[in-house]
Amino acid sequence: MSTLDTARAWLAQDPDPVTREELTGLIAQAEAGDAAALESAFAGRLEFGTAGLRGELGAGSARMNRVSVAQAAAGLASFLLRRGAHPSVVIGYDGRVNSDVFARDTAEIMAGAGVRALLLPGPAPTPVTAFAVRDLDVSAGVMVTASHNPPRDNGFKVYLGDADQGSQIVAPVDAEIAAEIELMASRYTFDDLPKGTFEQLGDDVRERYVSATAALGQPGASSRVVYTAMHGVGWLTTRDAVAAAGFEPLIPVAEQRDPDGAFPTVAFPNPEEPGALDLAMATADREHAELIIANDPDADRLSVCVPVEGGWQQLTGNEVGLIFGWDAAKRLGTGTLACSIVSSPGLEAIAKHFGLEFQATLTGFKWVSRVDGLVYGYEEALGYLVNPETVRDKDGISALLRILSIHGALRAEGRTLLDLLDEIATTVGAYASGQVSVRVTDLARIPATMAALRATPPTELAGVAVTAADDLNLPEHGSIGNILRFTMADGSRVMVRPSGTEPKVKVYIDSVDATGDQDAARALVSAYAEAMRPLVA
Repeated sequence: MSTLDTARAWLAQDPDPVTREELTGLIAQAEAGDAAALESAFAGRLEFGTAGLRGELGAGSARMNRVSVAQAAAGLASFLLRRGAHPSVVIGYDGRVNSDVFARDTAEIMAGAGVRALLLPGPAPTPVTAFAVRDLDVSAGVMVTASHNPPRDNGFKVYLGDADQGSQIVAPVDAEIAAEIELMASRYTFDDLPKGTFEQLGDDVRERYVSATAALGQPGASSRVVYTAMHGVGWLTTRDAVAAAGFEPLIPVAEQRDPDGAFPTVAFPNPEEPGALDLAMATADREHAELIIANDPDADRLSVCVPVEGGWQQLTGNEVGLIFGWDAAKRLGTGTLACSIVSSPGLEAIAKHFGLEFQATLTGFKWVSRVDGLVYGYEEALGYLVNPETVRDKDGISALLRILSIHGALRAEGRTLLDLLDEIATTVGAYASGQVSVRVTDLARIPATMAALRATPPTELAGVAVTAADDLNLPEHGSIGNILRFTMADGSRVMVRPSGTEPKVKVYIDSVDATGDQDAARALVSAYAEAMRPLVA
């Protein structure tokens, strides 16, 4: 079937007037001789992987739209029905464009297939949906979100209950669901899929999440803390959890407090992106705050800024990750600390110091959350799991309560988070981390960059010899994934991989100074970052 024929068949089943109009225009354009945009819209199927679906809104099989979501819902329903009797699913959604529509379609289609479908009552953070899978003891969960992706993106994220305990899907389940999606898409149009009656949940699930999360809070010395929800869904649940835990109310960034799928004040709604926290810093200056805390739009990530001379310093994901690791080790005294292999080696040093177990996992929080005996896990991309008995995914709201607790305890002692980082460095060594992140518009650049580095790995960086260049995708290195690791003569580590959720090539750099000299470790990171930048740009 030609692309034009495929597009016409898609148009005939598309229930969304917005994407119908878009596709009608693309077809007319192709019929007039310019088929490039239509070819792009139908350049294969939006891939269903371990992050579920995630992509740009628009018409066609390669985009996020009501047809592609309906096919995913039908495929997931078929998978669950094959997996066991009387399956059930809870569905949540964030404040992005069409999230509510996609969630309702999912609920109706899964109910029509014979799966008991429960829909959360309104936009809510991803951690609430992850919590609901365990709280309601359902077979699966779907969260309609694109997390911190660009404004025009949306996604369909899947959790599994039962033996998976509410964790994200992993291989080979992702491929099994993808096969069911293909099968459903080949057999049924949108209108052919039976629609059923779903159960509309009340706010009690979110209230139970708030109660469970508030138990993590330990208020100390009070302080003025600015909070931004980044135009996402974090504010109401965060506000309630903070109040239930007994902390002073947060000061919201008014312009970014409420859900807005247009994300009008940020180019990319990701706290890691340059400029994303400018309004939060301006608010903190005006309010004379002692701390800034940011969630990403679905509130599964957390970023922290501390005051320094002349402004604000955003702590890296690894710095916050080590603070939480130190806190968990001291507070709990037993269990396993875990992080992904691209996160700081400093967590292993903390685990050894306190006599805890440690495990490095594959990249992706779906692996961190599955570690046996886990008491704390993190990934450097601002993802932290401080309450694995409640949620089996990164959770920016529970992490917020712990950072408030740590900050309050330090403030009562006349110390700061930076002082705690100094203490950690003095005790286990100064671990510094940095990152080079290159966003692309031409997706072909990503495999080309990885192929070039495989073919000709660097022999030195910043004047320091590369003592080992390992392709972690090879069996001799465990077939860990599409990751290249360069080990430096001074013990530093440089790793390169494509992002799993964004069109980026990412370089992770970790250095350590055994004497605890953080400036020396940071200088090494900066030097390696500058050396790597032209190799991936």
